[in-house]
Amino acid sequence: MNILLAEDNEGDVRLTREAMKEGKLAINLHIAKDGVETMEFLRREGKFADATRPDIILLDLNMPRKDGREALAEIKADDDLKSIPVVILTTSSAEEDVMKTYDLHANCYITKPVDMDQFIKVVQTVEEFWFSIVKLPDAR
Repeated sequence: MNILLAEDNEGDVRLTREAMKEGKLAINLHIAKDGVETMEFLRREGKFADATRPDIILLDLNMPRKDGREALAEIKADDDLKSIPVVILTTSSAEEDVMKTYDLHANCYITKPVDMDQFIKVVQTVEEFWFSIVKLPDAR
């Protein structure tokens, strides 16, 4: 299973890696540090020319250069990418952000817990749900 984590916070990247190591499934976690890298990864451009199409995307909203809202809009407007589930995983619990991302066709919205143990539990729950319960489309 391949996950693209679009996240600029190194601490959250480390916690996500740790949570997935403890999980039950073999996960290949790929990292994009902002929305620009996210789109380069998905379009297999530049240093991501050999990138594997992710099964899901974990997308932070507040990133430099291009934020998660802009990246989400591009992903869902692209016929080759729009079928990839996008899970918003962000610190924001603002109703405006929730509504905006669902209007842009996010598949779900999760507010990151501030507690480390809860954060790990959320990541493992996301992993289990999307890879053990949900039927994902075949990679194109």
